[in-house]
Amino acid sequence: MRLTSPPATRGDPPSHQSAQEKTPLQTIESKAETRTNAPSTFEIVTRKDFSDVTYLLEVRHPLMAKAAKPGQFVIVMLNEHGERIPLTIADFDRVKGTITLVIQAVGKTTKEMQLACQVGTRLYGMVGPMGIPSPISHAKKVVCVGGGLGVAPVFPQARAFKDAGAYVIGVVGFRNKDLVFWDDKFRACCDEFIICTDDGSTGIKGLVTEGIKQAIAKHSDIDEVVAIGPPIMMKGCAETTRPHNIKTMVSLNPLMVDGTGMCGGCRVKIGGQVKFACVDGPDFDGHKVDFDDLMTRLRRFTEQEKMALDRWLETCRMMNLPASSPASPVEPKPKGPRKAANSPARKS
Repeated sequence: MRLTSPPATRGDPPSHQSAQEKTPLQTIESKAETRTNAPSTFEIVTRKDFSDVTYLLEVRHPLMAKAAKPGQFVIVMLNEHGERIPLTIADFDRVKGTITLVIQAVGKTTKEMQLACQVGTRLYGMVGPMGIPSPISHAKKVVCVGGGLGVAPVFPQARAFKDAGAYVIGVVGFRNKDLVFWDDKFRACCDEFIICTDDGSTGIKGLVTEGIKQAIAKHSDIDEVVAIGPPIMMKGCAETTRPHNIKTMVSLNPLMVDGTGMCGGCRVKIGGQVKFACVDGPDFDGHKVDFDDLMTRLRRFTEQEKMALDRWLETCRMMNLPASSPASPVEPKPKGPRKAANSPARKS
């Protein structure tokens, strides 16, 4: 089901205050709050910062929350002239009427959102839910793997598998312990939980593939592996499970513009055939994905992305704006080890 709101009237609302009279922060915030009463705006009701680059936005939209399913995504616009960016739905609450997005500030738009999106502000537009929902099979034992930012979108699948009666093994990976988030949510829906960190500061030292190997060594009856994260990570997961002939599903997030298959920007090669991630996916058989082609396409506009970010950072400097949000403090980590029942100790 695809839900959209009617287009808002273009243009900023009239103001008796000139741009010169506004403070720099008022100027940039006004872009996020343009036409706050228009039906195409979406109120942010919760904002959390997991690190200096990773943040969570909970956005109110009852119809989307009612229709959302694990694996689907939305396309977001911060302001009228903003870029359209696809973001996987990390969680949804049908009672509250909200969907949750977890975002990493790595480019111009995500950094601009990090600065402008605070509780009470509104996104200019959001379209969704889009994509085919993740197939929650009747597997009896499943390994759900998330790397870095991929931890967020794999969570709804882990929860759905658990609700369907499966034995769920969660494997999540981060660069270090300071970047870990949602470990509590995974412990609540996983029968076993493994954390991996590149530097060994918590859990297993190594990549998420080490966690997969540990799970396979312990369980010979794994029916399916679901992996979400950077392409190189998902490729590693698929190659780890291939010798064991374990079904492995991955979620692809290529370049995307319209989200309806018209632009062709999200082309991916699956088993030698061209598919569109927005309408045929985003979930595909990891053993059939041409990851090398995907990674090449993702690097196609690296220069233009850098130019856009550099221009925005220069604008922030000239307007005396911070390049990241100072408003929301990073949530403190609980002290002491946390251990899940029936689990070993435990990246995007």
